[in-house]
Amino acid sequence: MTQTQINFKSAPGHQVLAAAGKQALRPGGYSATEQLFAWANFQPGETVLELAASFGYSAIALAQRYGVRVVGIEKNPDSVARAQTNIAAAGLTNQVEVIEGDIFHLDQLTEQFDYVLAEAILTMQSNPGKAKILAGICDRLKPNGQFLSHELRAEGPNIDKIHRELSSTIRVNAAPLTTEDWLAACQQADLTVEHHDIGPMTLLNPGRIAQEEGVPTLLTIGWNMITQPVLRQRILDMRNTFIRHSSDLGYIILTAQKTNE
Repeated sequence: MTQTQINFKSAPGHQVLAAAGKQALRPGGYSATEQLFAWANFQPGETVLELAASFGYSAIALAQRYGVRVVGIEKNPDSVARAQTNIAAAGLTNQVEVIEGDIFHLDQLTEQFDYVLAEAILTMQSNPGKAKILAGICDRLKPNGQFLSHELRAEGPNIDKIHRELSSTIRVNAAPLTTEDWLAACQQADLTVEHHDIGPMTLLNPGRIAQEEGVPTLLTIGWNMITQPVLRQRILDMRNTFIRHSSDLGYIILTAQKTNE
């Protein structure tokens, strides 16, 4: 499949990081997601809807590790095609499916699921957008089903400034909420938060990258930054923004249960 060359000056931050070789694109890294999955306690045969499934890697990993059936929804048709190729290569066409769709129109799906997983998705939406997606998530959950979330968190008196600087450096709308507001947003969508935890932003921490993704990944990112000046500047700009607001930026993970209907 032909890869479209991205414009490093204008591309969204996650695309720049992925092009550099970054694998974990969540604010709390793999360790936060692992805690989220431990709370979920997946059982073989249960069903998971993953929002913004991209190339299907996490859907494949979930199916292989826990024996769950996964449906991923992804807006980009090229990503859907690549995901379907990856799923076939893994021999999981009967257990994993990635379909083209819009996270703002989850009502177009007819199935309800035991879990809905969304990582680093809601942060990039406006407050009305967050509310619409959360309502759709609740609608797609079975009674007592669980919403699993891993998002960016912002605290303190300068949240508007943080939003502006993040949006400027990441090149997409970035509107992380406070811990209290993330919990309230779930509650307003009839999703009762059962577990939550917070921690620091680790996305561009070299030590954490080496620990979670491996030294070869860290070296690959370093080499790409050395040899591609525009990519290097984008990553340094993002890292500087994260460092500048390190006392107020972090991640939140949570599980929230749908109220019985």
